[in-house]
Amino acid sequence: MMLFSRLTGLPVVTSAGAARIGVLSSLAVDVASGTVTHIRVRGRRLRRRTVLAWEAVHAVGPDAVVVGPAAAPAAPPPRHDVLGRRVLTEAGDERGTVLDVVFDPASGRIATVRTTLGDLPAERLLGLGDHALVVRAG
Repeated sequence: MMLFSRLTGLPVVTSAGAARIGVLSSLAVDVASGTVTHIRVRGRRLRRRTVLAWEAVHAVGPDAVVVGPAAAPAAPPPRHDVLGRRVLTEAGDERGTVLDVVFDPASGRIATVRTTLGDLPAERLLGLGDHALVVRAG
């Protein structure tokens, strides 16, 4: 298992020749399926941003994220970063703030969301929007 926060800032390189694409700036998630869907990569030039589908990721390690040599940019998902997001129940009750996300780097499956008020299993995730991560009360 790995933490989202450990990946932020890691170099993203291709599997063929280890050409550096940039650094990982964030991960996009689909809370309905409980998986990572895309990675956002900040290029060498400040304004250059690339979004790659999670399927393009070949390996995730402590020193780099390796993507396939023909990793094509993907259509960007909505920009809703989960880290730092408020956590609310479907009834609107405050449940803290997201500190980190524990996930399986091989499959992209989310295991746990760590919040300021404790851990939440991925099965409780309902939605992620502009203002909050919404979870089932429990």
